[in-house]
Amino acid sequence: MSLFCCLANKRGFSVIDLRRLAERKTVNSLFPTPTGTQPLTPETVFLLCNNAAAIGWIILILTPRLPIFARLVIPVILCGSLAFVYLYLVITDFGNAEGNFTSLAGVAQLFSNPKVVLAGWIHYLAFDLFVGCWEVRDSRQHDIPHLLVIPSLILTFLLGPIGLLTYLVIRMCRTRRLALATEYTNPNNGPHLSAPPGPTRPKGR
Repeated sequence: MSLFCCLANKRGFSVIDLRRLAERKTVNSLFPTPTGTQPLTPETVFLLCNNAAAIGWIILILTPRLPIFARLVIPVILCGSLAFVYLYLVITDFGNAEGNFTSLAGVAQLFSNPKVVLAGWIHYLAFDLFVGCWEVRDSRQHDIPHLLVIPSLILTFLLGPIGLLTYLVIRMCRTRRLALATEYTNPNNGPHLSAPPGPTRPKGR
């Protein structure tokens, strides 16, 4: 370490400068910026992910007749992209953060690091949005009017589990059951959990 510091001093760098360079290397290395532009800071990553998730929620609420958004574009592409950013932040920043998940004090210490808070926020963005997509798909499957689903989507966006609880109550009132899947016997594969088969339609002549 002392040899490295001596070499750095010869090139005009101080130890403080080296530490600052190391601190800036995590998020910025994920998103290389063109020459002449400002580096991508954690605050910028926060705004990009926040705005992308907000656009996803708006699409879910306003496009009930376009199922491709709730089936592919938002849950797979958008949530997958958020998950990739989250994975990178966990790999690069969690190892250097102090704290743990085994006690409340350890969690509080862990989230005193702004980069860990950023990763945690992206975690919530991805999971809440994925749950919202499930609510939309499930409501279509059970013929629940989209207008009844919109309040639960808004609450899921703002308050997470409270929105999910709201949708489960709406679903129970409309379907008269609590189970999310029904167990039935497939003559080929045996019993397993899945959605119940739909009614058989008579074949036309």
